[in-house]
Amino acid sequence: MQIKNKTKKTVIAKNAKACKNIISQTIGLMFSKTRPLIFIFKKEKIIPLHMFFVFYPIDVLFLNKKNIVVEIKENFRPFTFYTPKSKAMYIIELEKNTVKISKTGIGDKVEFL
Repeated sequence: MQIKNKTKKTVIAKNAKACKNIISQTIGLMFSKTRPLIFIFKKEKIIPLHMFFVFYPIDVLFLNKKNIVVEIKENFRPFTFYTPKSKAMYIIELEKNTVKISKTGIGDKVEFL
């Protein structure tokens, strides 16, 4: 699946994997190589994240139900926690520096192809 920033007309990531069920969402990037993941939830909510057993930093986008970026966490480091302030329906985990390279910001519209 490709992830695009529709607002800035940039490609955020290619070959992303969707995580729709509780098992794939729990496992996420643990013990794996970097790969873009899209976590899809049934409704908007505050979704705390952890980086247990992920051995490299990542960037994270939090999107509302309209696919608008409502929060960004850059350089999310291994073995740390993060609780966002905004509710999200989609969370996208990306390679470190992807947010900067794609020029993605709060308020941008994102699409998955």
